[in-house]
Amino acid sequence: MPKIIIADNPLNDAAVAREILPAELDAVVARPGTPEFQAALADAVCLVGFGEPFMDDSFYRAAPHLKLVQLLSAGYDRCDIEAARRAGVPICNNGGANATAVAEHAILLMLAACRRLVWQHGNVASARWRGNAVSDVRLFELKGRTLGIIGLGRIGKKTARLARAFGMTVQYYDVIRLGEDQADDLGVTFALFEEVLRTSDIVSLHVPLTMNTRHMIGAAQLRLMKPGAYLVNTCRGPVVDEAALIEALSNGTIAGAGLDVFEQEPPPPDNPLFALPNVVLSAHFAGPTQENQYTRFRNAFDNCQRVLRGETPLWVVPELS
Repeated sequence: MPKIIIADNPLNDAAVAREILPAELDAVVARPGTPEFQAALADAVCLVGFGEPFMDDSFYRAAPHLKLVQLLSAGYDRCDIEAARRAGVPICNNGGANATAVAEHAILLMLAACRRLVWQHGNVASARWRGNAVSDVRLFELKGRTLGIIGLGRIGKKTARLARAFGMTVQYYDVIRLGEDQADDLGVTFALFEEVLRTSDIVSLHVPLTMNTRHMIGAAQLRLMKPGAYLVNTCRGPVVDEAALIEALSNGTIAGAGLDVFEQEPPPPDNPLFALPNVVLSAHFAGPTQENQYTRFRNAFDNCQRVLRGETPLWVVPELS
């Protein structure tokens, strides 16, 4: 019976994996680095889990029968792509399993930032009732505002659909452009990267972390944005130069930000972002929901079955496809 390893991780609900595991798959659930995990590598055909820095050439030598690394995440920046290439093992992402959750979270951060939700909650919880005193704070609606999406993959597209439902105008930049009919169906228009930054009221980032996207938003790009604009990041922290963002938020270059990811995770307790009144923060928790625990494992097991049937897997990361 083909053996797969399901990497034990706090982000996974192992009970869900066991519940929907196909009968023809012999699965070992083990924490990476444990003797049980290392022993299972010798016979493993598929690995289901997250990209880990230890998955180098020696890892693939220890797993001579491995035919698939199936990620439960959308991101693959922790993977050693060249080691996988040398081993001839495809790495596949989760097929958009968490796309709905991340898109919803991006909209959540937009709403929370524009309505200063954290500030409002703090006032009420501290008995500083402000009621409807509009002179104290300026709050903004999403309707009628322009959303600029950087990276129009699965998550970016779902974010665009939700934003359109809120009455927003949506423009996007991506290295892969939609056809005109596709753009019309989605209700988005293409704009150049710097054009998106200059003309959007909210910029939402949905790109993978690669050499080309690391610090793609830095001081120069932030200066292009409107003083009243907001930046939302639910992809990867190092896509943004965090020091430059802190400076921009502190001096009024942009109005605010909603961040689910950070350059260092977890961020240090003295991170200056924690003291800024114009940011909304969450703990890299845009993706995991109860619903997509099922979706991510369902997609993973389907891909394992495809590979075991001798078929080409779905969702191979671009660098290996």
